Amino acid sequence: MKTGTLVALALYFILMLAIGLYAWRKSAQSSEGYLLAGRGLSPSVAALSAGASDMSGWLLLGLPGALYAAGLVEAWIGIGLFVGALVNWIVVAPRLREQTERLGNALTIPEWLANRFPDKAITLRVICAAIIVVFFAVYTAAGMVAGGKLFETSFAALFDNTEISDYMLGILVTAGVVLIYTMIGGFLAVSLTDFVQGLIMVTALVVMPVVVMFGPGGSAGGSIAQVPVDGFLSLTEGLTFIGFLSAVTWGLGYFGQPHIIVRFMALRSVADVPKARNIGMVWMGVCLIGAIGVGLAGRAYVERNGLAVEDPETIFIVLADLLFHPLVTGFLLAALLAAVMSTISSQLLVASSSLTEDIYRLFFRKDCSEKEAVNVSRLSVLLVAIAAIAIAADPDSQVLGLVANAWAGFGAAFGPLVVLALTWDRMTGAGAVAGLVTGAAVVGLWIALGWNASFMGGPGVYEIIPGFVASWIAIVAVSRMTARASTSG
Repeated sequence: MKTGTLVALALYFILMLAIGLYAWRKSAQSSEGYLLAGRGLSPSVAALSAGASDMSGWLLLGLPGALYAAGLVEAWIGIGLFVGALVNWIVVAPRLREQTERLGNALTIPEWLANRFPDKAITLRVICAAIIVVFFAVYTAAGMVAGGKLFETSFAALFDNTEISDYMLGILVTAGVVLIYTMIGGFLAVSLTDFVQGLIMVTALVVMPVVVMFGPGGSAGGSIAQVPVDGFLSLTEGLTFIGFLSAVTWGLGYFGQPHIIVRFMALRSVADVPKARNIGMVWMGVCLIGAIGVGLAGRAYVERNGLAVEDPETIFIVLADLLFHPLVTGFLLAALLAAVMSTISSQLLVASSSLTEDIYRLFFRKDCSEKEAVNVSRLSVLLVAIAAIAIAADPDSQVLGLVANAWAGFGAAFGPLVVLALTWDRMTGAGAVAGLVTGAAVVGLWIALGWNASFMGGPGVYEIIPGFVASWIAIVAVSRMTARASTSG
């Protein structure tokens, strides 16, 4: 790895830490400041923060890797996500921003649900917190894996003499930088770093496929059509109905991702939602097209030039090393780290907020001071990070696989719950509990039985589908039963 690349990465790390220090001085002295930046995010910061915390390392590793291996048919994941994100901004964002402030100025999703259904307040907060911490430990681990793969692929020669593996060193460095600025600056630090990271990501995803296709060895993009894979540029080649559903239903997960929808809660006002939505959707569209381009053009470049790529999920890193000046390579790798770190920091903060507000304050120290609550939040960030590092320690872990499991878990447990709580007045607390437990349980069981890989002798069914449907049915059925029982009583 050349000096210029390391200099660029070092400057990126320094910038992230500087933002964390700024945020600490600005708003990290109270729970509302530390956990929601005082509900003062501008539309542009909220939009790019939501996008960057959403996309994560899968945007530059998992999705390009899937396109590299199988072709354009894998783009259905991106299409489903785009539609899901748009509906999320339209249906959830304005309602959640209004309700969370009106119902007790809730700082977390579990606290809002408890205020919305006071008869099941404690039960909802405890179950929500447990699901958030467990699934975010897995989700955060996916980001750690991406950081480990970056170091393993790009920095191997530089760290050959260290006592720990390049992969593990990458995990520790990634986690260390994120922990510093998240623990210091809280939600404002996370949101501002997300904004900067979002700009870096979109720039890299525009530059990379253009250079790969039209630079030396790219045959002006024409070689994409010559990839020796049947239907490589077809959206339907080998696509089954189950496969199509499993891809596009990724979009269902948006309604239940706490680290994304918490950005809606932190907006300055409901009136800012349309502007934030427009900014966020343009950013997301460009990034998804760029990621698809990296996968397709990367495969064409590798085939045309007789190269070997052992792990498809590292194609972005391989191309960055091969085609660019060291300083530019450093910028591109910083984009990958930006995707990874923006999501990790958001997830750590949401998990820590649940541990603090929904466990510590609820059961141990109801009257704790603001300073104590902020310090407990910082400690919780560290504890969740340690758990994620342990999960990510396996070098054979796949980014897309870990993300898929955690995304489904949140989408099924919280998705129907959030949508119906915001739009259906007849929903009851018992229905909320039933949907939460059913969604998480069905996803966990589906994964444990391996039905996401193979179902009834055919292709696997993505676990979010049965989990989301089961959760929705449980909420409606139990709400109607308990409403009738309450009326008759």
